Amino acid sequence: MLRGGETVLTAVSGGADSVALADVLVSLVPELDLKVHLVHVNHGLRPEADAEQLSVERLAGDLGVPCHVERVTVRREPPWEGLEAEARRARYGAFRAVAERIGAQRIATAHTADDQAETVLMRLLEGAGPRGLAGIAPVRGLLIRPLLEARRTDVEVHLRARGLAWMEDVSNRDPRFLRNRVRHDVLPFLERTVDPGIAAGLARSAGLVRALMDDLEGAGARELARLGRQGGAGWVFGIADLRALPREIAAETLRAAALSLGHSGAMRGAGQRALRRLLAPDIPRGLVSAGGLVMERSGRWLRVGRGRLADLEPREFVVPGTLALPEIGAALEARCFEAGSGYVVPRDAGTVAFDADRLPSRLTVRARRRGDRFMPWGGAQERRLKSLLIDARVPRWERARVPLLEADGDLIWVAGLRRGQAAPVGPGTTRILEVTLSVPLVVAARGR
Repeated sequence: MLRGGETVLTAVSGGADSVALADVLVSLVPELDLKVHLVHVNHGLRPEADAEQLSVERLAGDLGVPCHVERVTVRREPPWEGLEAEARRARYGAFRAVAERIGAQRIATAHTADDQAETVLMRLLEGAGPRGLAGIAPVRGLLIRPLLEARRTDVEVHLRARGLAWMEDVSNRDPRFLRNRVRHDVLPFLERTVDPGIAAGLARSAGLVRALMDDLEGAGARELARLGRQGGAGWVFGIADLRALPREIAAETLRAAALSLGHSGAMRGAGQRALRRLLAPDIPRGLVSAGGLVMERSGRWLRVGRGRLADLEPREFVVPGTLALPEIGAALEARCFEAGSGYVVPRDAGTVAFDADRLPSRLTVRARRRGDRFMPWGGAQERRLKSLLIDARVPRWERARVPLLEADGDLIWVAGLRRGQAAPVGPGTTRILEVTLSVPLVVAARGR
């Protein structure tokens, strides 16, 4: 958790656990050369919120460490996951903002072995999978939980011995919250009737499952680096590549992609089931939304990205020259030169050659339109552009982003895929116009 020399932002609510955590970390300052800061988040939800804030500020003064107070507004409009979840989201967002502001390498929270046992039992009752049953991670990113193996009774003994006061949060007695019913009714009942050490047993079980999840997460990260292609669309995978993996590793690979794009990684049961359906062999397309991201399947491709992608905007292309296409992170480059006897027409899908004298100097670049038709080079008849894109295995999310090169109203090149029949280079050609898509379509290139 700590190697020494870190700046540690310590979350303090004013309750017993967090006061003890602050005291313990400050006591380690000489030994570990730590810089300890306290942070208190005032949600403004309870009458005693200001008194709790004052108690934390007083504690910081007694300990001789800086204190940061953050007032947050808890979201109450959709999407809404309940007061506890929304307050937690606001609180952790404030922790990260302060950590970034002061350059903290760690954010310490005061979860105990009792919190771990309650969490595991709650998630078991809710039908959670392995990730839920792994409970609270001792270390995750910036977050550390130094008291995770300490019992709440030991924490209170420590505080009394040190003469430290703490605030009691009255909402911790509110039976409307599942955690409070588990804490005050279910766990005490199980300790009396099943095993006095049941809390420690649940925490131990969480540790064993956590070790398995760490291995699974490591496998997902390795497969993400091996199979994923990252670009403007987010992460793109071949369905065949994912389906060749064990099912849980494939799902973890997609979760790793979402994590890399800023998702929390948490998904409800319905989301987990929908994610796995995307990998089924008989599902040609589908979409799962989660935390501002989408996981979207189209044919043989699946992407993890930030919502709908921007369509390509129409623009004029004066040739020769360069035309930036920022929506797709690419550019078209056109150069004109005299034809030589040894010239060979490029076979690379990202470059096309035309007889320059049979084209206007101003071309149009645009996205597809409903009803577009195209006469491909070597084809006997006109065909629908939509069919060409499907046959080329271009996923749905990319079809409105494929640059189409147009001359006098005729499509002359579906960039990166297929040239039209207009202005071919032949024996009578004196000047050649070569046009290159600087970032060829990754999906098209892999799908040929």
